[in-house]
Amino acid sequence: MSGPLAGCRIVEFAGIGPGPMAAMLLADLGATVLRLDRPEPSDTGLQRPARFALANRSRLSAAIDLKHPAARALALDLLAEADGCIEGFRPGTMERLGLGPDECLARNPRLVYGRMTGWGQDGPLAPHAGHDLTYIALTGALDAIGRAGQPPTPPVNLLGDYGGGALYLAFGMVCALWETQRSGRGQVVDAAIVDGVASLMTPLFGLNAAGLHSLARGTNLLDSGAPHYDVYECSDGRHIAVAPIEGKFRTELFRRLGLDPLPCDDQAAWPTTRAALAAQFRTRPRDDWAALLTESDACVAPVLSMAEAPGHPHLQARGSFVEIDGVIQPAPAPRFSRTPAAAPTAPQADTRAALAAWGVDDARIEALAQAGAIRIA
Repeated sequence: MSGPLAGCRIVEFAGIGPGPMAAMLLADLGATVLRLDRPEPSDTGLQRPARFALANRSRLSAAIDLKHPAARALALDLLAEADGCIEGFRPGTMERLGLGPDECLARNPRLVYGRMTGWGQDGPLAPHAGHDLTYIALTGALDAIGRAGQPPTPPVNLLGDYGGGALYLAFGMVCALWETQRSGRGQVVDAAIVDGVASLMTPLFGLNAAGLHSLARGTNLLDSGAPHYDVYECSDGRHIAVAPIEGKFRTELFRRLGLDPLPCDDQAAWPTTRAALAAQFRTRPRDDWAALLTESDACVAPVLSMAEAPGHPHLQARGSFVEIDGVIQPAPAPRFSRTPAAAPTAPQADTRAALAAWGVDDARIEALAQAGAIRIA
């Protein structure tokens, strides 16, 4: 492995959504991650061949039945040799299995124990199920997303699961791992999606407190209220994103559009300015506008689909996407000048190889398989 986290060893207890994504981020940047899968996949309605489960990339996985005593003993032995672990079960589940923080830190006092939940480890909602949409609803984030006069718009699951969840867990894990290097002691990282999303909302809470952001959805500078920060339909039915917030950038936009400067600082004039921009963008196809406006300070970009994005010249020049096992996918990020990350590898479900790579001998692997504690395909 290469990357800034090379040499770091993480045990991941397989889950869905933000837990696997956090593990992927760590693995992409060089950590050796062993994924402990359930013998049977969970019922999420999103089952697919392994090579398309991209959040599972760059690591080996072993199928292990944690309800079996021998499997739990194996997990404790693996954790004894790890720097960290990630689990995303409901609060109390790992404790009932005998794999909670107390047991694991007793075996390995340097272990960083990462916990990923929606509601957190405590609080009145902690025992209950939820998903991205329910978590972002509680934080004020969902109410802020959408157009004026329309209901709140679900932003797929980027904001909760991956923004407020996976990224905050990965950040918390790295912070705790760094602190362990100084103290020699591990600790628990309690990453809750509600906490992460609330944290992401910090600037908007500040703007609202200052009277610069209204609670009325779709009436503000950055939420589709302003005509100079919105998406416009072009003559071919595709769209262009327009975002020249600063006056000098708006001057560049209007010059390239062949329009006299339109009022944008006066909110009362926004409907008139929006109508003029909408009419202008409907006169030409999206890619014509992109060719005219993108390579400038007009702050304009074509709205690309997932099928189109990997082919854009800028993203190609940056190497923002890679192809692994025939599947186009985003490359690891961010980038490092001295310890660059290696190219990702396809998800690999191979119980024997995964356990052997962590030092479990063949005889124990065979005994575990015979006992039904692990599953070897």
